[in-house]
Amino acid sequence: MHYVEQILPSLISGTGMTLSIFFWTIIISIPLGILVGLGMTTKFKPLTWLINVYVWLMRGTPLLLQLIFVFYGLPIVGIVFLRYDAALFAFILNYTAYFAEIFRGGLQAIPVGQYESARVLRLTNWQTLRRIVIPQVVKIVLPSIGNEVINLVKDSSLVYVIGLGDLLRAGNVAMARDVTLLPMLLVGVIYLLLTAVCTLVLKRLEKHYSYWR
Repeated sequence: MHYVEQILPSLISGTGMTLSIFFWTIIISIPLGILVGLGMTTKFKPLTWLINVYVWLMRGTPLLLQLIFVFYGLPIVGIVFLRYDAALFAFILNYTAYFAEIFRGGLQAIPVGQYESARVLRLTNWQTLRRIVIPQVVKIVLPSIGNEVINLVKDSSLVYVIGLGDLLRAGNVAMARDVTLLPMLLVGVIYLLLTAVCTLVLKRLEKHYSYWR
């Protein structure tokens, strides 16, 4: 227990970095995912083509490679990011693409009759989207969004590759210094706690929207 008390502050500090990457990615990438998902359903072919290429690139290459490219590759062309900004930028680009595909599927699952009924009621496009479409899409995509949120908690450990002091890096440093697996066991426990909290919140959200069933 004395050793645990010694290493716990560094693990908590690393957890703070992990949570920061997690929260900002969620806050920014979900709204962007909705916008990109809407763009994928438009009839303007050049925009749809560009968005599809972006989604294909983000989903077709590893997030680790994208992190390396943003931090080490972009400076070659004069675009320089701080470590934290590079990690956040790469995560947002990657998860926006995944969320866009999820929301696209949700939007296409809405029956055409819903839009026709909205036109009969003389609702504007914005009113149709806000009051009819989005609430139904949220219910449809919530389980898929939940899976990505859980993945994001674990994917945040990839920021070690550009030298950020996240939870996994803090555990690695303690393990290498003290030659013991205990720090990594504690890291595993913390990740399990984080995913358990996310799972609980997501189940509450699903229960909240279950009255439409």
